[in-house]
Amino acid sequence: MLTPRRSPSYSLLLALFIVLASAYPSRAQQAQRLTSGWEFVRQDLGGIWEAVRPVVAGNPESVPLWEPVTLPHCFNARDAVDPAVNYYQGPGWYRTQLAVQNPYPGGRTRLHFEGAGQKTEVYIGTTKVGSHVGGYDEWTVDITQAVADFQKTEAYQKQFKGKIPFAIRCDNSRDLEMIPSDLSDFNVYGGLYRYLNLEYRPATSLDRLITQAAVDATGKTGTLALKVTFPETSSLPPSSPVAVRLLDPQGRPVGKYQGVVQGQAGEVAVHQFALKNPRLWSPTQPQLYTVELTLGSGPQAYHQTQKVGFRHIEFVEHGPFKLNGQRLLLRGTHRHEDHAGVAAAMTEPMIRQEMVLMKQMGVNFIRLGHYQQSPIVLNLCDSLGILVWEEIPWCRGGLGSPVYQAQAKRMLTHMVQQHAHHPAVIIWGLGNENDWAGDFPEFDKEKIRTFMKELNALSHQLDPSRYTAIRRCDFCKDIPDVYSPSIWAGWYRGIYTDYKAATEEEFKGVKRFLHVEWGGDSHAGRHSENPDNALAKITAGKGADERAGDASLFGGSARVSKDGDWSETYLCNLVDWHLKEQETMPWLSGTAYWPFKDFSTPVRPDNPIPYMNQKGVVERDFTKKEAYYVFQSYWTTAPMAHIYGHSWPVRWGDEGEQKMVKVYSNCEQAELFVNGKSYGVRKRNSQDFPAAGLHWNVPFTTGQNQVRVVARQGKQTVTDEISFRYQTQKWTKPTKLTLTKVGEANGLTTVEAKLFDAQGVQCLDAASWLEFSLAGAGRLLDDLGTSRGSRKVQAYNGHALISLEAKAGQTTVAVQSPGLATVLLAL
Repeated sequence: MLTPRRSPSYSLLLALFIVLASAYPSRAQQAQRLTSGWEFVRQDLGGIWEAVRPVVAGNPESVPLWEPVTLPHCFNARDAVDPAVNYYQGPGWYRTQLAVQNPYPGGRTRLHFEGAGQKTEVYIGTTKVGSHVGGYDEWTVDITQAVADFQKTEAYQKQFKGKIPFAIRCDNSRDLEMIPSDLSDFNVYGGLYRYLNLEYRPATSLDRLITQAAVDATGKTGTLALKVTFPETSSLPPSSPVAVRLLDPQGRPVGKYQGVVQGQAGEVAVHQFALKNPRLWSPTQPQLYTVELTLGSGPQAYHQTQKVGFRHIEFVEHGPFKLNGQRLLLRGTHRHEDHAGVAAAMTEPMIRQEMVLMKQMGVNFIRLGHYQQSPIVLNLCDSLGILVWEEIPWCRGGLGSPVYQAQAKRMLTHMVQQHAHHPAVIIWGLGNENDWAGDFPEFDKEKIRTFMKELNALSHQLDPSRYTAIRRCDFCKDIPDVYSPSIWAGWYRGIYTDYKAATEEEFKGVKRFLHVEWGGDSHAGRHSENPDNALAKITAGKGADERAGDASLFGGSARVSKDGDWSETYLCNLVDWHLKEQETMPWLSGTAYWPFKDFSTPVRPDNPIPYMNQKGVVERDFTKKEAYYVFQSYWTTAPMAHIYGHSWPVRWGDEGEQKMVKVYSNCEQAELFVNGKSYGVRKRNSQDFPAAGLHWNVPFTTGQNQVRVVARQGKQTVTDEISFRYQTQKWTKPTKLTLTKVGEANGLTTVEAKLFDAQGVQCLDAASWLEFSLAGAGRLLDDLGTSRGSRKVQAYNGHALISLEAKAGQTTVAVQSPGLATVLLAL
């Protein structure tokens, strides 16, 4: 997409987003991310001594063999999407040696885990110093005494040369008495896949700074209540001096307080600020205040800063959502913590890139599915202006024992305590698809209802200011404040034109309605001249919910998820229809498309990319699919225009046949040019499906064609253009496979496999399975979970690509397809 002129305000706003997104200081007095110098082994050890012994003994024959890694790191960076194996679920060990010197006399030293999967044990030397169950909440281990004890040993000076040996065991083994269930439609990853921090704190410090920002419905009066809690490991003085400054979004002081705080267990009140006409936080103006707190004085003082925002939220009963007294249609998506090549171990730059891509698509709401996510994500939602539904991983399987239930309550408590200061958060999610049995012999709806009520009460006790919600458990829909039913019109059930009627019917049955999870799968790079053909097999008006077995590609009733072509073309039509309808539903609080990015899952081995949920509008490596621009055309204001088909190199049809060209744009009008000829100006009308009226039926020339659009919004102009080949030759079934080198850049070679019939005509609708392999030097860039990064993949429009590292004269690539001769290519 070409956008020659962009408004200065957009560029400045995006720059501000990026600055703010990196502006959050460490939560500790002094903190260091522990990223380098780690070793890893993906198996269990005979005991903790095996993590220390090779260093102490210096024995080159010691086993097992450790590999160097950088944190964050996930056990399953590759095997989660390996088409030939089940992903690894079991223990793994990490080790390193660190110089630990707390600069504060009598201070405390801690390890702060932003998340680790799924059961974790921490050792210094051979001494276990802490453990945690749960893969997604933050937690800390006080290592002060253990470090001091080890520094007294002979090994500290002789074998370890003044460093402390750390070993950490993570374990993601299958366990029915843990959440989330292994029946979940996502991988339960293992490893130190979020950042690990070493923290130094003075003798008196805080465990939590609790900020409760509130504003009345008029927005004229705001309050900010401050409380603190102290670490359980601290020896608390009777009282300590405390000083607080409150800074407005421009960094100007607007309040200050000096006093004394009592050193005692539990929450301790500090002060409450009153503000007149506070600057309100919203998706278009994410105004953030800063709290600066100092505990104690002099060089032993503890300092902490925290961002807060003032906003008023309301889900109107039997009505829409209001922010700061005005209706706001929640335009949302979902996020899983998953990325090509690293799985859950996304770095901060990766996370920032993902969240900015969402904002640029027009998102103002996100559901974090299905677990508490990194504090980096929440900070970005605050600074970018993205409202949040965050939930605990009680997902599928039923209800376990008291141990299972205690974990759910503990993770809910941690999620609320750790993220309640974020103005972006509006909903605490209590569960997902809890009507899905399978983990236990007993599936008792009343017991599930009872436990759901307990979670609901706990959430309101911890945070009365926010709503609770669940998705898809109809026998519990009366318990939380907000309910989202299952509506998958045009994918798992029904046709997409059923969407509005199905939504209206569900809306009538609950007090507060919000529709999260809708959409469909698309195989990136696959396009269709007749995308809606599968709809002819399906009877309209027979329900739009998802039922057991609907995700299967085999058996059962007719449904697009099984019988459709999985093309990007169909998904764009489905999304386009949904967004068109949402503009005519004034009672609707909002929706969230499932999901933003393709992600790995163990329960979908037969998908066109094995073990991938392909419903994203971007691929697992951030490559945009066509549907991204459909959302952008409805949800953004900066002028944009995108001709459908940037990844469609060959279209097909008869000579002289009228073919549709669609342009997704938010501009008032657009003019289309095909091979230099204008086909007229069309005005945008969101209710003129498809592409909001910006569609033309035009003839193509056999061979190469050039299509260009000029879109106008007031005095601003944006353009886009594509070129493609138009094929009029007909084909039969594939009988021949070819493999050619098509590119070389940045040390990578790209090869393309194509399918042809007996007459040598490319089979442009072929969806045959293709499998690449390599012999000799080099390696395939596979197991990435993308259409161009998988060694086993269904063809998209009769071809598929993959990249590799190769050495001239030493690398041979092969591709095979069932029933066809294998093809070799020497590079």
